[in-house]
Amino acid sequence: MQSKFDDIRPYYPSEIPAAMQRIADDKFFPVLSGYIFPDRDVEEMRLMVRNITTTEEFQQKVMYTVNRQFILRSMTEFSFSGLECLDPRKNYLFISNHRDIMLDSSLLQYLLLGNGFRTTEITFGSNLMSTQLVVDVGKANKMFTVIRNDNIRCFLKNSLLLSEYIRYVISEKGESVWIAQRNGRTKDGNDVTEQGIIKMFCMSGFGNPVDSLNALNIVPVAISYQIESCDILKTLELYHSRLNQKYVKQPGEDLNSILTGITQQKGRVNISICEPVTKDEIDFSHKYPNEFYKLVASVIDKRIYKHYKLYGNNYIAHDMRSGSAEYSDCYTPEEKEMFAGRCRAMLEQIEGDKDILTAIFLDIYAKPVDNAKKAINQ
Repeated sequence: MQSKFDDIRPYYPSEIPAAMQRIADDKFFPVLSGYIFPDRDVEEMRLMVRNITTTEEFQQKVMYTVNRQFILRSMTEFSFSGLECLDPRKNYLFISNHRDIMLDSSLLQYLLLGNGFRTTEITFGSNLMSTQLVVDVGKANKMFTVIRNDNIRCFLKNSLLLSEYIRYVISEKGESVWIAQRNGRTKDGNDVTEQGIIKMFCMSGFGNPVDSLNALNIVPVAISYQIESCDILKTLELYHSRLNQKYVKQPGEDLNSILTGITQQKGRVNISICEPVTKDEIDFSHKYPNEFYKLVASVIDKRIYKHYKLYGNNYIAHDMRSGSAEYSDCYTPEEKEMFAGRCRAMLEQIEGDKDILTAIFLDIYAKPVDNAKKAINQ
């Protein structure tokens, strides 16, 4: 039966077996198998994948182990908090700050699955679905497509479709959804929820906007990295923007960012699930809808800022940027020298004004401190 969501939805259960066959037959399967199951025979793993028949089985047997390898190979610690805020009987719209293309959402799935909760459906940009293997792994892992298009008519049409699908998943399909707070990753360290995202949620709503959003059960999520994912790549892109030079992505750059984010050492990583946004917090007494969208976005932002896990690197960057010792009790001299040394080594890889590059690099780490302080003082 044809569905209006066929262009964006994850795979139906009936489509999983064929997807597993394609994954097992892909030329990159031996490489993937060697990374995920380093102590297992490739052909044994190929047979296991061929015998998978459901999304749940794929997530339990493959994706859970994938995330476990990410943690073991690139993190010194993975911590979390806030599961007590969730009711296993409810479906939620998780809205997260976005620092890494894949890990932000993938680690939340690992956390939920490992603690007895159902995983969520996940937004995934159409620009990232570059090969059949990526499509098969994504759609078998409950990912649905956010269609990227610069044409304004297509943008509005796709936004309405996305809004309708998210509401359908939560209200009728009985699943939760993960979405980033903005279109694309935060590159400058300043996590801000786009008002357009809130407007998009309301497009499929009913009645007044407060009831429409309240029905989605919004839960902000804060993810914090001790070592920022792709920090040097973000610095380079921001440097070009700072000089008013249009930054043009190179072929395969998104894939390179995914692989860099996965393999780069990240130190300690934390996910904080925040308290759900309540109806009482989002009053629609404003004269203009944009004021309402701004209010909701600010409620989400404040939650995220208050639930940051700030690390020594954040405080060091803040003090280096300001030339002060305001947070010197939050790190040791050895940690500061290590961070400063890494900063110098990273920036040596980029041609350009070192003062501007250093300011950009430090901002990526320092702005979460600014935002946390702002949230506490509000």
